[in-house]
Amino acid sequence: MAQHPSWNSVYEGSPPWDIGRPQPDFVRLADAGKFHGHVLDVGCGTGEHVMLAASHGAEAMGVDVAELAIERARAKAQQRGISAMFEVGDVLHLDRLRRQFDVITDSGVFHVFDDEERPVYVNSLRSALRPGGMYYLMCFSDRQPGDWGPRRVSQAELRAAFVDGWSIRSIDPAKFAVTIDDNGAQAWLATIERL
Repeated sequence: MAQHPSWNSVYEGSPPWDIGRPQPDFVRLADAGKFHGHVLDVGCGTGEHVMLAASHGAEAMGVDVAELAIERARAKAQQRGISAMFEVGDVLHLDRLRRQFDVITDSGVFHVFDDEERPVYVNSLRSALRPGGMYYLMCFSDRQPGDWGPRRVSQAELRAAFVDGWSIRSIDPAKFAVTIDDNGAQAWLATIERL
């Protein structure tokens, strides 16, 4: 299995996905009341989606493997007066949290995993999401031209990854706001229920 030791070094600079605010598609979900109860943001980075969920009344927690990102997230939440939890942790081992959540959000994590890691990640999600809970996934799309950035993901790959014990409610075209391109990056926004 591939290791990702460089995530901390990514946050020594300013990664292109760290836009200083939540992704617009996640704001729409929050405004529609989708982030409720106990919410976990996987690969939370500097915490924008955790704070978004918390500011919409959820008990929100973020997990990221990069200690530097977690430090920044905690500082931002404190600065903004938002109550949220942040932990350094591996999203491939969410069972170590020993908790279940009503909602899990994923902005740009699924697409970092190779074919061998995807089933491990999906099982990890299952361990942390209660039955009937919702998983909101935003990933890089195969509609994105060029070859810069992360691996492109097709709708078929998403459907194949979430076959057993999941119900895909929708997969819609979306856009990641990024700092390196004013037009954003093509994405899929999937709503997936744990059965």
